[in-house]
Amino acid sequence: MTDTLKTQLTEATSIPSRRRFLGRAVAGVAGTTALAAPMVSIAQAPIVLKMQGSWGAKDIFNEMAEEYVKRVNDMAGGRLRIDYLVAGAVVKPFEVMDAVSKGVLDAGHTVPVYWYGKSKVASLFGSGPINGCDAPQTLAWIYRGGGLALYNELLAKLNLDVVGFFAMPMPTQPLGWFKKEIKQASELKGLKYRTVGLAADLFQQMGAKVTQLPGGEIIPALEKGVIDAFEFNNPTSDMRFGAQDVIKNYMMGSFHQAMEFFEISFNKKKWDTIPKDLQAILQYSVEAASASNWWTGMDNYSRDLAVLQDKHKVKVIRTPKAVMKAQLVAWDAITDKLSAEDPFFKKVVESQRAWAKRVAYYMFVNEADFAMGYEHVFKTKLPA
Repeated sequence: MTDTLKTQLTEATSIPSRRRFLGRAVAGVAGTTALAAPMVSIAQAPIVLKMQGSWGAKDIFNEMAEEYVKRVNDMAGGRLRIDYLVAGAVVKPFEVMDAVSKGVLDAGHTVPVYWYGKSKVASLFGSGPINGCDAPQTLAWIYRGGGLALYNELLAKLNLDVVGFFAMPMPTQPLGWFKKEIKQASELKGLKYRTVGLAADLFQQMGAKVTQLPGGEIIPALEKGVIDAFEFNNPTSDMRFGAQDVIKNYMMGSFHQAMEFFEISFNKKKWDTIPKDLQAILQYSVEAASASNWWTGMDNYSRDLAVLQDKHKVKVIRTPKAVMKAQLVAWDAITDKLSAEDPFFKKVVESQRAWAKRVAYYMFVNEADFAMGYEHVFKTKLPA
């Protein structure tokens, strides 16, 4: 083979190799150009949930609802947002559950006793017969003792299209505000008194004339003579709507609403359209807010009780044990009556009692006597 022929063959075989190389190089440049070019994306609009509470604009319960909303909005990363509205913005306080179920509202922040007119069982998830458990222990029943499944069963029975959760195990609610101190249960007979839920049944059993009103309507009703006495929930809420300006006897401690919680609910159809990770944020923010609400309550309730006493000269009185014993007797009568009338009521009560027999026993046997500790440190005798 001549040198000329070898050169021609070498050049011929090298052409495909050069073409392959050049092709790769062009592709590489094109790829680099594509990577270097700015990514153009269209931001998704956030899912917006319209939530209304059952609370007046100045009520601390609004602040507690907003603690929940803030946790959701902070964690949702702009993909979901709750817009919170105060009581009356869309519906009245007692109408929140219906509005959520029908989709008028996407979500609600209320309490089950506000819709117990649909079924008295609802009040068992918001305050009911005394069995030894306090609010934190009863909230544990909801999440660990089968209570949430029973709540969902109730929603299904009532055709309420709702997904609900519970937060903030509320401290025992005071007996309330009275023009004259109540020293014995017989003094409740004939008294025009405001309360809600099964507590209404309780006080009616004890002879009171009960009117059920949302918080914002209490003082006007008192001024018009519709009611003579009332309870709402706690020193902060009570002080903010002006209880101390019309009545000076504030009686603390009672069995009428000893274990209540907030109900945070969502329209089920709307809930089912929300991605699972955002559903998790909505659910677990309930737990986060529950802790935060408790801390907020302890700080405010204790401070405002002192303000009521020191600044407004309110007489703070411990409810007599005789009155509380009469409440327990009345609860027995109501529980027996409603259990006989409604097998589902009985089913829920029995579930709560089975939980209480075990959990409350543990707490009573184990808990330190904190009242003894308080009296020792502060050299102060607590009211009996």
